[in-house]
Amino acid sequence: MHLARFPRVRLAHLPTPLEPLPRLSEELGVELWIKRDDCTGMAGGGNKTRKLEFLLGEAFEQGADTLVTQGAVQSNHVRQTAAAAAAHGLACEVILEERTGSKARDYVANGNVLLDRLFGAGVRFVAGGSDMPSELETTAAAVRARGGRPYVIPGGGSNAVGALGYVDCAREIVVQADELDLPVDRIVTATGSAGTHAGLVAGLAVMGADIPVLGIGVRAPKARQEETVLKLARETAALLGRPEAVTDEMVVADCDYVGEGYGLVDAGVIDALKLAARTDGIVLDPVYSAKAMKGLIALARAGRFEGETVVFLHTGGAQGLFGYESVVGAGL
Repeated sequence: MHLARFPRVRLAHLPTPLEPLPRLSEELGVELWIKRDDCTGMAGGGNKTRKLEFLLGEAFEQGADTLVTQGAVQSNHVRQTAAAAAAHGLACEVILEERTGSKARDYVANGNVLLDRLFGAGVRFVAGGSDMPSELETTAAAVRARGGRPYVIPGGGSNAVGALGYVDCAREIVVQADELDLPVDRIVTATGSAGTHAGLVAGLAVMGADIPVLGIGVRAPKARQEETVLKLARETAALLGRPEAVTDEMVVADCDYVGEGYGLVDAGVIDALKLAARTDGIVLDPVYSAKAMKGLIALARAGRFEGETVVFLHTGGAQGLFGYESVVGAGL
């Protein structure tokens, strides 16, 4: 696993810390550590910065001058893509899907949306349920028509190139755990567009680290989520020259904590936000990391992790809280 073979643009503050959560561990009765990928740095940090290092590497290799991507209205990926483009003199065009249906002023204008505009991205809104690959191609065609050279990034930066960022994170976790003499029994992370989850699975498999990854779903049903992650994990392992390394049983998603749907906040999400903040001072986001923490809390209290040392991967996104003030604030 020699990642220097792939073009890369250094964006992130790495390695991110691997820290204990002593008060939350005591509360849940589990030895819990946190991988602080909210601390990657770019535009306030988050997991997409790792993916963007390899995606921008390929974009520059192809001679692109414009990044084109998409996400939900309060997309953390879009925010980090817009910032990466600005930092490297690229134009950026983004498509925001009105996936939750919310028309609240804070949701459509504050949080990540405000930052997208601050970084100079061109922003276009489309209705929920739109054909997003088609919308990406429409925007890319418009860039070409005006003489630009677009590089299209899928939602979440989740293709095999982007997932290399989490192959590298898997290596980083193993190195840090070894330095700390910390035997890790399980990694827990949010799983949505699948790049983070798939990259971890592929990286750990290729290394032979034998650490299971549990993805807590934020959108899709279990069967569909596991199928998406498995496909991408195998594509990523193939890119590394080890297509046989990833097996079916390595991909596990628990999608019982999605609630009413993607980006919709319920009492369990607010409880997770409050518990993380009021035990160890950790700020989660309402769409991904708090939903994953909601699942982790419930599973821990049900005895699922008894006797285990668990690493929770914090995927960042606290900037999105300001797009949810009218919902989260009411729950405080």
